[in-house]
Amino acid sequence: MAGKVDPELERFLQEVDEITDLVEGIRSDDPAVRDEAFQKADEKLVKDSEESDVLEGCGVKTNRTLINKNPPSSAPPGYSNLPEKYGMQGNEGMSQEKFLSILERDAEERGERRKESEKLANALKEKGNAAFKNEDYVTAVQYYTEGLEKLRDFQVLYTNRAQAYNKLGKYEEAITDCKWALKCNENCVKAYVHMAKANVGLKKYEKARKYYQKIITIDPNLEKMVKEYITLLELDQKKEQQEKRVMEVLELGNVTTKAGREALKKLSSPNKIPFFYLGGLRFLTELMKECTEQTLFRINGGFSVINDNVILRRSLVRSQKEPCEVELCVSVLVLWKAVCHENEENQRTLITSSDTSELVLNLLSCKESEIYKECLALLSTFLSTEYGRDLLLRNLNLTRFMKILIGFTNYSDEASDSAMKMLTDLIPEKKFRKNIQEDFATHVIPSFEILLDESIMLITMAEYREILYTLLGLMINLSMEQCTTIQVKAPDITERCISLLASTDGGILTRAAGLLSHVLPQSDEVVETAVKAGMVKKMLTFIKTGEKTTIRYAAKILAICSTRSEEAREEIVKNDKKFSVLMKLLSLDDEQVVGNTAVCLSHCFEIPGAAASLLRTDIVRLLLKHAGGDAKETSLQQNAAIALGKLCLAEPRHKIQLSELHGLEILMSCMKYIK
Repeated sequence: MAGKVDPELERFLQEVDEITDLVEGIRSDDPAVRDEAFQKADEKLVKDSEESDVLEGCGVKTNRTLINKNPPSSAPPGYSNLPEKYGMQGNEGMSQEKFLSILERDAEERGERRKESEKLANALKEKGNAAFKNEDYVTAVQYYTEGLEKLRDFQVLYTNRAQAYNKLGKYEEAITDCKWALKCNENCVKAYVHMAKANVGLKKYEKARKYYQKIITIDPNLEKMVKEYITLLELDQKKEQQEKRVMEVLELGNVTTKAGREALKKLSSPNKIPFFYLGGLRFLTELMKECTEQTLFRINGGFSVINDNVILRRSLVRSQKEPCEVELCVSVLVLWKAVCHENEENQRTLITSSDTSELVLNLLSCKESEIYKECLALLSTFLSTEYGRDLLLRNLNLTRFMKILIGFTNYSDEASDSAMKMLTDLIPEKKFRKNIQEDFATHVIPSFEILLDESIMLITMAEYREILYTLLGLMINLSMEQCTTIQVKAPDITERCISLLASTDGGILTRAAGLLSHVLPQSDEVVETAVKAGMVKKMLTFIKTGEKTTIRYAAKILAICSTRSEEAREEIVKNDKKFSVLMKLLSLDDEQVVGNTAVCLSHCFEIPGAAASLLRTDIVRLLLKHAGGDAKETSLQQNAAIALGKLCLAEPRHKIQLSELHGLEILMSCMKYIK
């Protein structure tokens, strides 16, 4: 059993270490080391000959042979007891060469036996993993145990069995297995993870925290994972404190808590009229003022009471609802919101129980305004915290969730604002974007196009502003990587974004520019369209008057346009006299802006006279500074070096200043950045 201290593996590993040291000593070129090794070998074999022939810790029978590099004529007992398998006779002496030959042959056989043991142990590990995946943890433990009988120092089997023990609530056994895994590898991260989880199960929170923090010292890159584990630990600790507080209150005979328990009993009563349950739900909601009442609701099975009530359940799941069923649904949602407010454990219990996640989406897509509004309010409770947001991301069908939220763009009430706020909260989440990427063309772009087709009206109507703003943000995030959908839709999206550039709303302008910066690289056709529509002049204006994010998008758009369009380069030279706007960008601390500005300048220097217009400026010094600097991204140094080279080629007089600044030496040192 994993719970008992088994000395066999430890002794076996120690034995292997001792024999390895002896063999290395015997093979040493140093006579003194060799003599000492032979002496220790003699002493060990004399000692071992007095013990059992069974090697403890691995179950292998062995012959004890006394070894002496100068055997006497009358060898001691055991010296001539050589293994018959090696063809040695009982009265033969054993030279150093014969001893080493036997050791090598024995090592080979041990190696073959170990390979066979590893093969069997790995097969049993796979069977255990399959059982674990099927949540048959008892069977998984059996397979892992059989595997360890084949190979006692198999680290993965210890950690896998510890994980299964944790699932079974056998925390002490899990901890013991983790300790054995650490004997095999003192830096085994999984051992510390499962040992910490076992201690959480034993409510030893500080010890668990210590094990989690140990992981960071082993691998600092796992800090984010450890932070998530510690968050769960703190939630478990908080849950225990809440339930302890409830027990204390109950012992004191608190009137409110007693009333809550009685109300739950009444909701459990079958075959009552709907208004009977409606009164109970509203009464419970009034009680949910404090964490104690919320916890009491949970530990008394409040969520199950609602789920098991036939009338309440029917009201929740029916697509066509009677007026009384609408009231019951609304009351349940209001109660759930009150119960889950700032209570993470209640949120987890609700969203992970039975088919609640699907039920919530059904209610969200309901046509009854009272129901979908309360459902939005409930989900907003989850989205208000990182933990609650993660629960939704893990348990909801995100594609369907997004589709329903976007559907609210057709509404003109506060529900639309709530839905758009949810999308805004979810957009930064990588898991959300990844799940809906495939449905981007089906569910996002059509709604976006419909809105932008009416962009003139939307810009002047404040109630639509938030919808448009949110959809632009969603489009920006989903178009960060090139995809077929964006390439196909690039001309239409570009045309609609250009129309938005007439807006006076700074937020809309910034996001329209952001989307353009992602769409324009998709094809030369859309770049030409944008340039002909006055994109260059508009972006130069943005740089003069915009804030940081807007400037970043504008610089990228200018870099894209100047790279792909000669007309764009001519427009920049024409509208930015002596490059005063772009020169200011080179002085900023934003590496992305500076890099794109350098790209833009390098192409503009191809226009006759452009480089000459900068003869009495600091352009050489600025570009040289970035080319030889220590930027985080080497692309900045590369772009600056290329721009400087094109500047000097276009106007050789810039070489004088370059020479005075020892520019050639600096450029040579940064040649590694130029690909």
